[in-house]
Amino acid sequence: MAVIQWFPGHMAKALRQVKENVKQVDIVLELVDARLPESSRNPQLVEILQNKPSIVVLTKEDLADPQSTRRWVSYYEKTGQPALAVNSQKGDLRALEQKIYTVLQTKLTAQHQRGIVHKRIKVMCIGIPNVGKSTLLNQLLKRRAAQVGNRPGVTKAQQWLKAGSNLLLLDTPGILWPKFEDPLVGKKLALTGAIKDTLYAKDDVALYLLEHFLAQAPQELRSRYQLAEADLKLNLPDLLLKITHQIGMRDDYDRASERMILDCRRNKLGRYTLDQVPENI
Repeated sequence: MAVIQWFPGHMAKALRQVKENVKQVDIVLELVDARLPESSRNPQLVEILQNKPSIVVLTKEDLADPQSTRRWVSYYEKTGQPALAVNSQKGDLRALEQKIYTVLQTKLTAQHQRGIVHKRIKVMCIGIPNVGKSTLLNQLLKRRAAQVGNRPGVTKAQQWLKAGSNLLLLDTPGILWPKFEDPLVGKKLALTGAIKDTLYAKDDVALYLLEHFLAQAPQELRSRYQLAEADLKLNLPDLLLKITHQIGMRDDYDRASERMILDCRRNKLGRYTLDQVPENI
């Protein structure tokens, strides 16, 4: 797979704005995709946070493997990084609001002792494209204020939004880093929709999809594409062609690859997690 690079001007500008604004906020919500928590963490954003209080928010938990999500949350907490998994489409986000107060408890208590009350908590939301920042913000705001779309790059500018009487939220555009040192990270981000579909070869990503599901959930592949047990022993290119024939696309493996990627994103292959939790913590 060719090295994917996507760093248009608005991302460079947004990164500079994050650097400028991070000093002004009380806490940062670092949103990551629960299907690939580490691969969807922008190392540039992590570096900018430094010692700023933050919560890793694993979005789209309804799409990820539940046991893996629980292990990832436990992993972050054990390493001293507050974390919480949410379904920002339908979930109750009171737990997230409470988590913000818990992380900031010492600071808020000190402010109260100095007579500072009813001050809005400034919260910055950061993450890669299509991780669900605007969807989560709209749930916190209890209204549609941030533009939402199931594609990367919907939010183009930062905006402050008032949530209830206690929170002041800063929405930011999704920011990718200029180059993925590990090509596997690029494949994972492409498969889950963080990268524009015009920027990668569909068959490369489809082959990675097959590799993952053959190892983790082969029966999902069999069921979805009506494969025989023997088909699962084919090499990856031959299996891709087999599925292409099975879904009636003859030899058009590019269209078949696109169909498979969409099936994966829409959970037609079941809930899945691409990143494995480190064993040594």
